[in-house]
Amino acid sequence: MAQNANPAHGGSTAEPGILAAHDREDLLVGDDVVRFKYYTRIVHWSVGVSFLICLFTGFPIWTPYWGWMAGFFGGLNVCRWLHAWSGLAFAFFGALQFIHWVGEMALSEADRRFIAPSNFGKYLSWKTHDDDVGKYNGGQKLLFWTSSLACLGLLLTGVVLWYPGEFSPMLRQVSWVLHDVVFILLVLLIMGHVYLGLAEPGTLMAMIKGTVPRAWAKLHHPKWYRDVTGDKRG
Repeated sequence: MAQNANPAHGGSTAEPGILAAHDREDLLVGDDVVRFKYYTRIVHWSVGVSFLICLFTGFPIWTPYWGWMAGFFGGLNVCRWLHAWSGLAFAFFGALQFIHWVGEMALSEADRRFIAPSNFGKYLSWKTHDDDVGKYNGGQKLLFWTSSLACLGLLLTGVVLWYPGEFSPMLRQVSWVLHDVVFILLVLLIMGHVYLGLAEPGTLMAMIKGTVPRAWAKLHHPKWYRDVTGDKRG
């Protein structure tokens, strides 16, 4: 169980929880629970920003219907260059995120119950609450593994497409197809992730401020709440 933090922090006017979230997480500070420290949030937002750059520079390369978007970046040639390098940045930050979170992403029995087909609709509407859900629920863990695999797939196929002369025609054709398919699937995953982050008040702020209200933690991640606070009644 993580210990409570002392709200006093050098007389700063910033919220005590935000100050504690600079380098710590999984602790109670007043009425807030520190969920994500600074490093976690920076890496996560870096993954998101680099992915968006890949997305919007990739659209004009993908199809002429989106060719007009190239003008925002200085032309199609700039898009090709920027897409490749932002793809490397996406893979780099994705690797950092994987290393940072992989130890917490093993699926438990509660996680398997959470992602059962019968709970799918409830999950999308935030109506599924299992008393054994920890810091990350089954849906979040499933997103972690699928997005990590997608990131790896995009990197490997992207290298083939970046240096087509170094690979066989068959491998280039397969890479084109896989790159597009994985890209579409990842976009759908990210859309679901963004929807769930915006649908429930307090969720997005966890990745901005690093803290969540005590009531939010108790409702959505009761086992984590109990572990952090020691409140076995939760």
